[in-house]
Amino acid sequence: MTEQFTLPANGSFSFAGRTALVTGGGRGVGEAVAREIHAGGGRVAVSDVDRDVAQAVAASLDPTGETAIALVLDVREKDHFLAARDQIAGLWGKVDIVVNNAGFAKRTPTQDISPEEFDAIVQINMRSVFLSCQIFSEHMRENGYGRIVNITSLAGQNGGTVASPHYAASKAGAIMLTKYFARYLAGTGVTVNAIAPGPIDTAKARLSAEQIARVEGEVPVGRFMAVGEIAAATALLASDRGGFFVGATLDMNGGLYLR
Repeated sequence: MTEQFTLPANGSFSFAGRTALVTGGGRGVGEAVAREIHAGGGRVAVSDVDRDVAQAVAASLDPTGETAIALVLDVREKDHFLAARDQIAGLWGKVDIVVNNAGFAKRTPTQDISPEEFDAIVQINMRSVFLSCQIFSEHMRENGYGRIVNITSLAGQNGGTVASPHYAASKAGAIMLTKYFARYLAGTGVTVNAIAPGPIDTAKARLSAEQIARVEGEVPVGRFMAVGEIAAATALLASDRGGFFVGATLDMNGGLYLR
């Protein structure tokens, strides 16, 4: 049975006076998160390795650039995170929220994965989370407030139903980094949490009709998750109301994995 679902409009949480950085914000989940925070009154830096898509999203939010800007940010580069911090703080005074969403998946057969490919996936999906948390945790601690939300994956919890080992391992590592930094920053006004999504509707474009039907049949609610649902959960963790979430990983998989 397929669940009938309608997603409410953006803006359920207030982000008035808050500033946010969203990595991988030019499309998909990152774009949805940027729109959610902006709809709540927040100022948003939409970052992506692709300048054009980041600029398109930022311009659609605010063509004047007063409440939304685009940044080129390669999450593999520490200097890019430092530059983003300084640019946002210089423009808006501080960085209150960071959503580490940028990631990359590659479904290479296990025996065909080279050491170089393994390292590349880990660098994008896990090391980037460390770099971001390392840099922004101190900035937020000094300001006495901060919210860091890491978008991980169901694959990091169950080893992956279709994911390759390097992807699953990198996302598991991101979950552990979330727990580490959450405890490291506990009591400072800064929280660090994660979201572990299951099948997302943006993946449908890469799947055959048969594959889509199989996934929908395996998920107890009978459907893929909308990116707006992840954005809404991110908004909760990133909001002032999310202060008692510390090191949590929100399971968003439609009942595919229960613990």
